[in-house]
Amino acid sequence: MINVTVRKRRGDFALEASFELAAPGVVALFGRSGCGKTTLIELIAGLTRADQGRIEVDGHVLVDTDAGVHVPAERRRIGYVFQEARLFPHLSVAGNLRYALSRAKAPPFIGWDQVIGLLDLGKLLARGPRQLSGGERQRVAIGRALLSQPRLLLLDEPLASLDAARREEVLPYLEQLRDALALPMVYVSHQFEEILRLATHVVLLQDGRTVAQGDIGAMSLDARVRRIVGPDAVGAVVDGEVAATPGAAHPDAAGDLRCVRVGRGELSVPAPDLRPGARVRVQLLARDVIVSTEAPRGLSVRNALPGVVVSVTADEAASDLIGIDVGGVIVLARITSAATRDLGLAPGTPVWALVKSVSLRGHAFQAPARVPR
Repeated sequence: MINVTVRKRRGDFALEASFELAAPGVVALFGRSGCGKTTLIELIAGLTRADQGRIEVDGHVLVDTDAGVHVPAERRRIGYVFQEARLFPHLSVAGNLRYALSRAKAPPFIGWDQVIGLLDLGKLLARGPRQLSGGERQRVAIGRALLSQPRLLLLDEPLASLDAARREEVLPYLEQLRDALALPMVYVSHQFEEILRLATHVVLLQDGRTVAQGDIGAMSLDARVRRIVGPDAVGAVVDGEVAATPGAAHPDAAGDLRCVRVGRGELSVPAPDLRPGARVRVQLLARDVIVSTEAPRGLSVRNALPGVVVSVTADEAASDLIGIDVGGVIVLARITSAATRDLGLAPGTPVWALVKSVSLRGHAFQAPARVPR
């Protein structure tokens, strides 16, 4: 679906990046400020010309410097959502959306009603941009990009200008777009929470170079990602499935809790809107995971995943990160180095990973099927 290998020099800064996504989904470009995320997305959009490289999207070669190919930005069929909505102030919401539809360079594969429904724009159509909240303006900007009938959607920190409440307002709509549309997206953010919820593939950039890439689960365990997100956000990202009936260990997985199968075990996760069979993405923060070498009894903690220690890594002062395989899925626990010694933890040690349900959040996740267009 997407294949990018590019080089670009700007003064003292040199970008040399590459990544590929073989199926529909969301590529997240992640890294510290100044690592080249925005430059890379501008090269894909055609707003900046590559010094050398090749960009291919859905079988269409947009850039091939060796062959002298450079498709102009306006002919690339790429939708671009900026940090600021950049709506036309003299047009209503409906006018902004219709403008994109009138400028589309391809037959519509995303319809007006579908975009209005997915982004809940029906009540906003008669309003002007100044009558909208920041979150509403970004939803309109996303809708306008979609109605241009793009083969690729680029989102350059689209939530960066919003406060936490407005980000929470917009994120569910982005999740719906990911799950409902077979449209590849490249998403730039420095907020790992956004990437956790949206991405299928993460590309880590450092000083203009691609230093690692992979699915969100594998990248959540990468030490270089841990150094960026900070100690409080370190943890494993795991995907599971809502069970039709709670397991024996989770008889109380009802009400707002759902029993989610992860590896060989189950987690009670607050996810009241999810039905049996739904795919769920859960982050288990290392600071919230307790390690036991005995089967837990008489504890308020409802989640106990049996597993085996696969790694012991020195972390912050006087603490270790313990990697635990809970059945093909790795979770992390941060404990004191003294606890590591006292429990005799080493690769191969059988343990239980314990975590409170109240510390978990479940997010619906469904990789979209490809729809030809």
